[in-house]
Amino acid sequence: MRDADSMFSCCPRRAWARAWMFVALAALVLVGCGGEDYETKGIEGLLPTLAFELQSETGETITEADFAGAPTVVFFGFTNCPDVCPTAMARIAAATEAAGASLDGELQVLFVSVDPGRDDPERLARYTDFFSDRVTGATADVPTLKTLTKRYRATFGYDEPNEFGDYNVSHASAMYVFDAKGEARALFRPSDSVAAMAADLRRIGQQPDRS
Repeated sequence: MRDADSMFSCCPRRAWARAWMFVALAALVLVGCGGEDYETKGIEGLLPTLAFELQSETGETITEADFAGAPTVVFFGFTNCPDVCPTAMARIAAATEAAGASLDGELQVLFVSVDPGRDDPERLARYTDFFSDRVTGATADVPTLKTLTKRYRATFGYDEPNEFGDYNVSHASAMYVFDAKGEARALFRPSDSVAAMAADLRRIGQQPDRS
């Protein structure tokens, strides 16, 4: 059952089962033609443009306007995640390095925590600093996060806390790649190789602006 479990991180079967129907329907939407010649999953025309209003790791409000002009990778996760989140951050860091000078140092990564109860700005800053100065951590209240994840056909949920107050969080494991104008271009999945991700980052970074 690992393939099914890889859709979500850090969650028992009960948690991801509640969201499975939503993700299955979303997957049907994303299997359509989303651009040719991508090494990963092209999603051109399948998802809306990048749009959000979040509290950043500095405590300031940020929006998509703060990321305009450079490709942006968006990932939904949380800092207590023991496996999928750190693996994803390490993979995007490796892919960025492999993509080389074609990115001109402009690629940005937005790590959106879906666990605002534990991930305050200070904690987010410590987490993102560990991986790369390209990564910005941000979060919001749960209703805002629900609206944002739904916009991109993602979901998240919380398991019941244990006797110590600890709880698991289910969340999508894919990374969303937007071009410099905020258009959705590619979906990086756990099954995609770092080399494939790097190739698509080069492609997206070299795309001319589209009106």
